[in-house]
Amino acid sequence: MGESGAESESKSFFRRHWEGYKEFWGERFSILDNYSKFVKRENPLPSWSESDVEDFIASDPVHGPTLKTVREAAKFGAVGSLIGAVSTAGVAWKYSKSPHGAALSFGAGAVFGWTFGQEVANHWLQLYRLDTMAAQVKFLEWWQGKTEGRS
Repeated sequence: MGESGAESESKSFFRRHWEGYKEFWGERFSILDNYSKFVKRENPLPSWSESDVEDFIASDPVHGPTLKTVREAAKFGAVGSLIGAVSTAGVAWKYSKSPHGAALSFGAGAVFGWTFGQEVANHWLQLYRLDTMAAQVKFLEWWQGKTEGRS
């Protein structure tokens, strides 16, 4: 919109479309911007324990309950992954007696089961109503402050 006609014509067809796609996907993968300050550190953040997470949940009345719900949703995914992996590997073994087929279906079933478990959690726990990424980022900020002695 802000470009003049001559400036827009000087860019190639592919350059104009690439810039549009870059902006489009940049909005959809903003997750990378939110977590980059924690991932791209010179010294990585130390590991946290379950009690550290519980301390954050107790200390933050806004983001704490959301983080607790997110951690509950991960259990749905893990159970779905286990059920998917075992059931698909069992069916593959029953009908083919192929070890590599059972192993591949075990892996694929785990991925499909995790995805299905996350969808169940999304609806069961109504995650679509919560800003889960903000809660996770707030926890990481809290943990960074605590480990660097700023809490």
